[in-house]
Amino acid sequence: MSSIAGTWDVTVKSPVGDLAVVYIFTDSAGTVAGTASSEAETVPLANVVSKDTAEGRRLTWKQSVTKPAKLNLEFDVTFVGDTLSGHSKVSRLLPKIGVTGSRRA
Repeated sequence: MSSIAGTWDVTVKSPVGDLAVVYIFTDSAGTVAGTASSEAETVPLANVVSKDTAEGRRLTWKQSVTKPAKLNLEFDVTFVGDTLSGHSKVSRLLPKIGVTGSRRA
């Protein structure tokens, strides 16, 4: 089992353009927590769940942002080593948004 702990540079492919977000994850005895920071704000991650899959380690979480708009986001990513990929969604009605990232050395 690998750990997500560290600082990650993540790109969220939004309809208004690519958003650069810095995620900082901690992993204490399998309990993962974190924050997401953009130019606009820093927010905590909620309901973080981490589990092993055949493709790598899967991580899901929720986060609420207020800028550029008030949104409740859900993320579902898989990471292997120092790279992650997956998606985010705002609601069941809107399409999923691509998410990619890499861990800082």
